[in-house]
Amino acid sequence: MTRLQQRSVSPRVQWQLEQQGLPSLLARIYAGRGIVARRELDHQFGALVSPESLTRAGEAAVLLADVIARGERILVVADYDCDGATACAVAIRALRAFGADVDYLVPNRFTSGYGLSPDIVELAAVRKPRLIVTVDNGISSHEGVLRARQLNIATLITDHHLAGSELPLADCIVNPNLPECTFPSKCLAGVGVIFYVMLALRAELRARGWFSAGSGRDEPRLAALLDLVALGTVADVVRLDQNNRVLVSQGLQRIRRGNGASPGVRALFHAAGRDPARASSADLGFIVGPRLNAAGRLSDMSLGIECLITDDEARALNIARQLDALNRERREIESGMQEQALQQLAGLLAGGDGEDPGGWSLFDADWHQGVIGIVAARLKEKLHRPVFAFARGDDGQIKGSGRSIAGFHLRDALDLLARRAPGLLLRFGGHAMAAGVTIRESDFPVFRELFAAIAGELLSSADRTRTIETDGGLEAAHFSIATARLLEGEVWGQGFPAPLFEDEFAVESQRVLRDRHLKLRLRKGMQTIEALHFNFAESPGGVIRAAYRLAVNDYNGVQTPQLMIEHLERAAPRAN
Repeated sequence: MTRLQQRSVSPRVQWQLEQQGLPSLLARIYAGRGIVARRELDHQFGALVSPESLTRAGEAAVLLADVIARGERILVVADYDCDGATACAVAIRALRAFGADVDYLVPNRFTSGYGLSPDIVELAAVRKPRLIVTVDNGISSHEGVLRARQLNIATLITDHHLAGSELPLADCIVNPNLPECTFPSKCLAGVGVIFYVMLALRAELRARGWFSAGSGRDEPRLAALLDLVALGTVADVVRLDQNNRVLVSQGLQRIRRGNGASPGVRALFHAAGRDPARASSADLGFIVGPRLNAAGRLSDMSLGIECLITDDEARALNIARQLDALNRERREIESGMQEQALQQLAGLLAGGDGEDPGGWSLFDADWHQGVIGIVAARLKEKLHRPVFAFARGDDGQIKGSGRSIAGFHLRDALDLLARRAPGLLLRFGGHAMAAGVTIRESDFPVFRELFAAIAGELLSSADRTRTIETDGGLEAAHFSIATARLLEGEVWGQGFPAPLFEDEFAVESQRVLRDRHLKLRLRKGMQTIEALHFNFAESPGGVIRAAYRLAVNDYNGVQTPQLMIEHLERAAPRAN
């Protein structure tokens, strides 16, 4: 069941925002997201929280500066998703600009697993680093850190994932989500954490006279890295609090300026057929991010990292085209897996006792390990229940990727499951909305049963009802390209969602496009407008209620406003 619910908006707050210069529509939208003063929408670089307030960032800067000053090697160990790739690129670009001897290593999803494992440390040791810096991983890498210590390699962990009860014995850990960290913005992505560490390092080097006259070293402008920070922040779906909105806004401004972005980011836009001059946060999350992620899912994320760190325009475009091809392949694999998952789900529903299991776990020996996270996300959206999808790993193990819904903290659920069934989970980690787990293939039935039971216990009846929050109706006069462009230019994302409106429409015409997409012509009052509804379940009646976003349809160079429908239902008949 799906319920539309209009966000509560204080008329007084909306009026105050209007008095501070915001257009009435934006004032209503922002008031519905908890904004009470225009200063909260200050996205200038100076509005960032100071790096000095990030606990242990200063210690990390001293550690890095000492290694750089001695001319010793630094090795960055990255994660294999978009956040990890952008975080690695930020570290490499900044450290090279500081004059460091630096290289990187990214684990292969299929052979090395996640994080700073002992095997990765062994590979790293071949390159003889003095310091290993993890980005977007490491907070649970106890054995890897211990192996590095045995090999006399120092470790600096930069991460944003939740920590366990004990921390690795690293030389330094920077993570805004550690209990003792007082940094006010707890929502930094991995790329945001390493960017802050680089800001602290620049301050440390500056204090040491590293960039003084006669040194022959220019002080780098780290703001040039904000396109990468914005991309990783949006793609990792972290909450866009004000600090993250500053990072994303500043990055988007650089991308829109054309030469303000790195060659790799510009190349990814062009490979996707998108104009960087009109870059939006949606482009980062749904267009550019998936192309980078495709490398980590199907191949080797080193390809994505190389795209982001090269300054050669031609090479960047060549790699971006390879990533685009990988993304097309990923979509084909995903489509087949999703169909198989739906068939498996139908069988489970048919064989069940009619009770809601709370959470679902699916496994197929032939599924692609790199795509199970996307399948879990698609099923989570369809079922509105937490879902794990498993694929076969090595040595009798299977690896699961989970996605959750509001009201159910996935990592906490796994922690509870591990306590109820000691030894069942070989490895697990993640956060509230996404997590990964490794179990023995023979234990899958036990996991499925326990996970369903825990979900059933923790999910309330309200949590089980899909609630779509909207910004209410949109006046017909706002069905325009100007309004669509106004909304596109703002910063939206997780925890600060893009405007979604709801209205009742008369259906003047409808036709089915390929891939089960529904093209509609709708009328509200005297205004008519085209609309598109992806993957519709059934044809609507003559009058509908729809939740939709306002967009621009650009077809053969002609631009028109268009509604992108996210939910559609037949309107209740009106009383005579």
